[in-house]
Amino acid sequence: MSRWKELPAGLHPHVIRLIVRLRRLKDHSELSTRQLAAQTGYSTKSWQRYLNGRSLPPREAVEAMARLDGDDPARLLVMHEIATQLWAEGKTVSTADTPEDISATPGPTLTRQQPYGRHLRAAVTVGAVVTVLSVSAALLLAMRLTEARARLAHDRSDVVATAPATVSESLVPVIYTCRLEQRDGRWHANLSPTTGVLLSNTQVGLEVAEAQCLLRRAGTAPGEIDGIFGPKTRRAVELMQKQNGLIVNGVIDPPTWQVLREAAPK
Repeated sequence: MSRWKELPAGLHPHVIRLIVRLRRLKDHSELSTRQLAAQTGYSTKSWQRYLNGRSLPPREAVEAMARLDGDDPARLLVMHEIATQLWAEGKTVSTADTPEDISATPGPTLTRQQPYGRHLRAAVTVGAVVTVLSVSAALLLAMRLTEARARLAHDRSDVVATAPATVSESLVPVIYTCRLEQRDGRWHANLSPTTGVLLSNTQVGLEVAEAQCLLRRAGTAPGEIDGIFGPKTRRAVELMQKQNGLIVNGVIDPPTWQVLREAAPK
C-alpha cells in the first residue's frame, strides 16, 4: 500500500470518499502514477492532482480507472457525479459532520465553520441533492445500458453469420474478431458495412468494433476490439486523422471512414 498525502482541508465527505476509492483502485492495480497515466491517457501530473484532492478528475478518467482495475464503473460514476455537483457548489463540512469511515482515512483536519441551525439546513439540502443525483444517475445509466443492449442484439442478429464475437449474457461485448478483407479497393472487417455513421466517445456497438479493426490495420491500435469507444479508441482516431491530414476531432465521421476503408496499411 502506498503512502498518501493528506487531502486538502475543507473537502466534502462525498468528494473525499471518491478520492479514497480511486486511491484504493490505484493501490490494487499496483501501477505507478506514470504507468497509470500511460494506461488511461491522462498525464502523470493530472493523476497526482486528482489523487491528492487538488482537482476533480473528469468522468472519463474515473471510468478508465474503474475498467483498468476490473471494477464496475456504475457505482463509481454515481459517486463522481455527486462529488462533481458538490465541488462545483464549493461545499465544505466540519469535523463533527464527517462520517466515521472517512474521518479514519488520511485526510484533512476540518474545523467547525457554521452554527448548528445553519449546518442542519445545509445537511438537509445536501441530502436532498445526493438523493436526486443518485436516482438521476442510476436512471441515466439504466437507460444507456438498455439502449446499448437493444442495439447490440439487433446488430448481432444481422452479422452473426459473418462476424462471430464473444458476448456476455447481458449482451455487453467482450471481444470481437476482425476478419479483414479487401473488396473493390475498400477494407472491411465484416462487422459493419457502414461508411457514414458518426462515432464518438462512450458509444458502443458493432460499428465501433468495425472502426477499431480498421484502426488497428491502419497502424493506430485502439487497444482491445471490444466495441466500446473509450479513451484509447479516441486517441487512435486522433492519431490516424493527424497522420492523414484530416480534421483532428476524435470523431469517426464520413471522411475518417473513407480513409479507414481505403488507406494502405502502415
